[in-house]
Amino acid sequence: MKRPSSSSFLLVDGNNIIHAWSDLVEMHRRRRGLAHVELCQRLRQYRDTSDLRVVVVFDGRGNRHEEEREPGGLQIIYTDGGSTADDVIERLVAANAGRYRIIVATNDRAEQNLVDALGAEVWSAETLRAEVDGAEGAWRRYLK
Repeated sequence: MKRPSSSSFLLVDGNNIIHAWSDLVEMHRRRRGLAHVELCQRLRQYRDTSDLRVVVVFDGRGNRHEEEREPGGLQIIYTDGGSTADDVIERLVAANAGRYRIIVATNDRAEQNLVDALGAEVWSAETLRAEVDGAEGAWRRYLK
């Protein structure tokens, strides 16, 4: 099935990626919210150099589902206590994989298999890290 090239989305399982990247998990151990802020900053920079719309989903932040949208930037979703980041990612993929190119970044094997079956591409935490670091390096070279 050919998808339109006009919109491509990167859905990131935020807590899963934080626990997969050693520098972020160390930040998380020192101060819980610090790793969230750092991951979002790196994803903003990546968004600025890619053609992907980036959505990062974090597990529970209280009893309400919360969403932050930055104009032309990153979309951040915090699930409510009744759902997980996996639940939200699965719903987004199921509803939109036929219309858009969707990439899901997670190291959760069960989640990878499910979103793949629903029509999304899958990036491991290591692939996402290589993409983010590569974009940062390209941006630094450009600025020189």
